[in-house]
Amino acid sequence: MAEELVLSGVQVKRRHPWGVWALSIITLGIYHLVWWYKINRELRDYSAAAGAPLGNSPGVSLLALFPGGLLIIPPFWSIATTCGRIRHVHSLTDGRPASSPSGVLAILISFILALNIPYIQYGMNDCWRQAELEPGERGGPSGAPGTRPAA
Repeated sequence: MAEELVLSGVQVKRRHPWGVWALSIITLGIYHLVWWYKINRELRDYSAAAGAPLGNSPGVSLLALFPGGLLIIPPFWSIATTCGRIRHVHSLTDGRPASSPSGVLAILISFILALNIPYIQYGMNDCWRQAELEPGERGGPSGAPGTRPAA
């Protein structure tokens, strides 16, 4: 279900977005909390290894979901800031943060059967996919996204 990777000396996971969503539903939200902590830790560790540390605390992000959800605002703030972190890490890997998840859209679709979970995980997977590519294979100024240079 998840593929473990080591990128820039940091262990991350490429997870199946709908698997994360299903496990979150099946476990009545327990896996969602575990996943939230882990993705925020992966983002923090990878950005620090890339030389542009985010300085976020995965524990605080988790606390914003639960028990912060009882106050209504903290989980939405946590969703928006986590999407911002994904955009930051994505810009480190390919220079195009616009293709990462939008915090506003993630908040809006969180009301529809928690569809923000696969949306955010797709964004994470895209970051890790870009980080795996050699610098010459990445998109951005030197070429179109996902294209390899001519041999």
